[in-house]
Amino acid sequence: MATGTIKKVVADRGFGFITADDGKDYFFHRDGLERSLDFDRLVGGEKVSFEIESSPRGPRAAKVQAA
Repeated sequence: MATGTIKKVVADRGFGFITADDGKDYFFHRDGLERSLDFDRLVGGEKVSFEIESSPRGPRAAKVQAA
C-alpha cells in the first residue's frame, strides 16, 4: 500500500487528489474510500494509505483509508 496526504477535495463533484509520499498525485473518487474516511468531512491534509489501480485515464487511488 502507498501512503500520502489528501491534497484537494472537490466536494460537489465527488472526487479529489492525493499526493503520495513519493511526490506523485493520484485521482480518487468518493466510491474508492473505505469506511474509515467520510468524504463529506475531508478538507485536505489528512494522512491516508491507498492502493494504486489502473483506469482508462491512468493510475488512480482505491481503497483509500486513514493512515
